[in-house]
Amino acid sequence: MATTKRRRTRKNKYITLYSPFLMQETKHELIGEPIEGEEGRQQWARCTKSHHSQLVNLDTLAAESAKEEVVVEMNKEDSVEYNPKDEYKIGDILFHETWDDLGLVKGKEITSSGGHAIVVEFEKNKVKRLVELLGK
Repeated sequence: MATTKRRRTRKNKYITLYSPFLMQETKHELIGEPIEGEEGRQQWARCTKSHHSQLVNLDTLAAESAKEEVVVEMNKEDSVEYNPKDEYKIGDILFHETWDDLGLVKGKEITSSGGHAIVVEFEKNKVKRLVELLGK
């Protein structure tokens, strides 16, 4: 009688983290078991692109993800029409007439040429970077 070996299935958990080596957010695999310490639960995470590992605080990640899950109701009446010459604040609701889409300003950036950009999460078009303060 032949015995079949059962292959051990490894349960991988992946998270998206900022990789300081690549200077961008990448997919990381949680490796090993969580470590309980004074700072909370920590675990090693290995970048799937660069293969560098970093120790992450799981409690902090859980708190940050809970903040991101806040739902903001957007309607056209509360929005401001997007104009590249205007300046916007984080939390502003924009209406992009060309795309016929509403979006929430999530962040502000400085472009490589020294210009200003905003990161907007749209309902239909996902996350886009738009110019602000054009010509100023």
